[in-house]
Amino acid sequence: MKKSEIEPGDFLSGLRCAIWVRSLAVVLVLVALALVVRGGDKKVDVSKIHGRIQYVQSFPDYKVQAVTSFPDLRVQIVTSFPDKPGQWQIVESFPDYKIEMVNSFPDFTIEYVTSFPGPAK
Repeated sequence: MKKSEIEPGDFLSGLRCAIWVRSLAVVLVLVALALVVRGGDKKVDVSKIHGRIQYVQSFPDYKVQAVTSFPDLRVQIVTSFPDKPGQWQIVESFPDYKIEMVNSFPDFTIEYVTSFPGPAK
């Protein structure tokens, strides 16, 4: 048998090997993609969310859901000097943060309070 001749068993073996290598490459790409997507799931440091807040419908800095129990941040609406965590002054222009209120998949949750604002522990 000459070196250029291929037996039927060799061809199938090579084909199986090529399919296995391509399958492995696809799996590695999917794992890398999953790690990149998962790396974006970082918790927001809610203790830094205070100041001038503008409610928007698009292009927010954060998506927030208002809840009545177990919030990430207790928010007190103030009219001036929002200088402590959880104190928000609602404005129409020149905000420190833009917030979109959502019903699902928030970046963090808030509860409106009249006293003791700040991160919930």
